[in-house]
Amino acid sequence: MSATSTHRVAVVTGASSGIGEATARLLAERGWHCVVLARRADRLDALAREIGGEHEACDVSDRSAVDAAAARIVERHPSVGLLVNNAGFLARGTFVDVDLALVEQSVRVNYLGGVWMTRALLPALRAAAAEGGAHVVNVGSIGGTIAFAPAGAYSASKHAQVAFSRSLRAALHGTGIDVHTILPGFVTTEGFPHPVVFRTRLGRRFVVGPEATARAVVSAVERGRREVVVPWFPYRLGAIAQALFPTLTARVLSSAEYPDDAEGA
Repeated sequence: MSATSTHRVAVVTGASSGIGEATARLLAERGWHCVVLARRADRLDALAREIGGEHEACDVSDRSAVDAAAARIVERHPSVGLLVNNAGFLARGTFVDVDLALVEQSVRVNYLGGVWMTRALLPALRAAAAEGGAHVVNVGSIGGTIAFAPAGAYSASKHAQVAFSRSLRAALHGTGIDVHTILPGFVTTEGFPHPVVFRTRLGRRFVVGPEATARAVVSAVERGRREVVVPWFPYRLGAIAQALFPTLTARVLSSAEYPDDAEGA
């Protein structure tokens, strides 16, 4: 069964706006029946109606809520061909001054939420794999490969998410479930402000819209791409610099800061 079959079910978290919403729209255009999840039920309902899908109000930071939502989905759809773990939460501030409650929330949303959702939907993903293949897409961040001090908790949680995604790919090798990791740079989405440098004329060239990331998600599934950086330049170079010159990279990035008028997620 092809990745664009009209009979395949896709589950997309964090779909009330931004990357998740754009991804659900694009998947629906390509024949997927989408079940969209987020906390804001009103937005989900409108989106689901528009794309001919379904919605489940769910806070992925709550393990019991994830299990309950996944159980309802599996009851209706025993076979799920695609899971997009996209829900994200930004915690600004260094580890010296960030509110510790935000550190915990970042880990729950950006890392644990994806782990819980994947485990809960694994039987349905295995069923789809037996029918022709299944996919898990983890929408991480280039912050998951670069230590970004001005949003330390967010960066650390995304490091965990990237490690989870890569480890899951190895664990599911040969099962028919492919795992893809998407690493966007700065994206213009609600609740994710950009550091001051990305408000400059040059910096704006390296900020992409949610549609670009959505296209990367669909391309990864359809072309079997395991790990995708969006856009490749300059962010892949930043990840390489982090690996080769960690001290220098940390020093450069320490000068980045968010504008005072920016609102967090």
